[in-house]
Amino acid sequence: MSASPKSRRRVLVGVSAVATISLGLGVAAGSRLTSPADAAARTAPPKASQITVPVEKRALSAKVVSRGDASFDGAVNLRVETSGLRTPAVVTGKVPAVGSTIREGKALLEITGRPVIGLAGVLPMYRTLSPGSKGPDVLQLEQTLNRLGFDPGTVNTVYDGNTASAVERLYSAAGYDAPTPDEQLTQAVDAAKQNVDAARSALRQAQQALKQAKAAAPRPGQDTSVETGAVSDARTRLNEALTAQSEANAKAGTPLPVSEVVFVKTLPRRVDDVKVERGGVVSGTVMSASGAALVVTIQVDAQTKERLKVGLPASLDLGDAPIAATVRRITRSGDHFNVVVAPKSLTASQLEQLRSANVRVTIPVKSTNGKVLAVPVAALSAGPDGSSRVEVQRNGTTDLVKVTVGLSADGYAQVTPVGGAKLAPGDQVVVGR
Repeated sequence: MSASPKSRRRVLVGVSAVATISLGLGVAAGSRLTSPADAAARTAPPKASQITVPVEKRALSAKVVSRGDASFDGAVNLRVETSGLRTPAVVTGKVPAVGSTIREGKALLEITGRPVIGLAGVLPMYRTLSPGSKGPDVLQLEQTLNRLGFDPGTVNTVYDGNTASAVERLYSAAGYDAPTPDEQLTQAVDAAKQNVDAARSALRQAQQALKQAKAAAPRPGQDTSVETGAVSDARTRLNEALTAQSEANAKAGTPLPVSEVVFVKTLPRRVDDVKVERGGVVSGTVMSASGAALVVTIQVDAQTKERLKVGLPASLDLGDAPIAATVRRITRSGDHFNVVVAPKSLTASQLEQLRSANVRVTIPVKSTNGKVLAVPVAALSAGPDGSSRVEVQRNGTTDLVKVTVGLSADGYAQVTPVGGAKLAPGDQVVVGR
């Protein structure tokens, strides 16, 4: 039995629908299929592009930045030479407190009731000085006395009466009686005075005898040569006695006992540690002291040291406002150099903050005179002839511009175009790709 026309139409519609769906699936599947070359092309990284930055106008400042420990400058141990004392060297007073200040011309300690006066000088006190003493230690003493305003007369290597008088004034200013000379010397002065008195008396007697002889003479021209000679002899003995008295007085001038002065290279200083106590006996070091000024010390290598010099300005970073400072000295320490930086002034609060702290130190070593053309150091390259150059992008092209390089700091370098080349703020220079 044959199908009806209606049935045949349903079959054709179904076949047509299946064909359409198959065609769509085929197209979709085909669109997802790619060749290996197409796949590699699609997954390859994008073509590299140049990285540029603009040329700037800026001031450059090169600086050394480091961290250092704060301390009081130049610690020294102070010793008192007590070998000349006739009694035990007992500490009787003026024991300083840690943190106090030793000042020149003032007592830093009392031993057996006598002061130990601090003076600035490089030679240690190794002997008692007194009238007649000669040497470089006398010269140092007189220079110190003269600097402190206690006129020692002619500043030389001889301890004389003027030096002794200046020492008296030193003790008076410190609030103490001046030292007394040895008893033998004072006895010699007394004996010399008695000799002068006796010589004066003998001269008066001789002069009286001559006067009487002249008055008793019956006629003018009578011989009085004996009495006249006696007067001359008496006058000579008086002059000799006066000279001896002057010498005795000079020898008995105010001495400077070795146990009553300590010379320290510089003063004032801060007491860091005290080794003695009242009632104790001095033996060796009595105290250690550092400079009264607080400093910060950093270490640098030899190359950096060549960029530094004494007197350069510096700054200390305490976390708020920087503290102005200067480079005080530079000393070698093995393979490195110690750079000592001293603040110009400190408040009590800043001093307390800095004490024993680790501090950031900045020392500018060179700067440009105002704003200059500058590019990142990464923008510089070397040409075949060794010259410096930068790559500049302009209007889609890249030009190589020769430059001379000036100061480099903070990752930037000062540049100046060479031979009429153009380079201006805002020009894009290549720093990478």
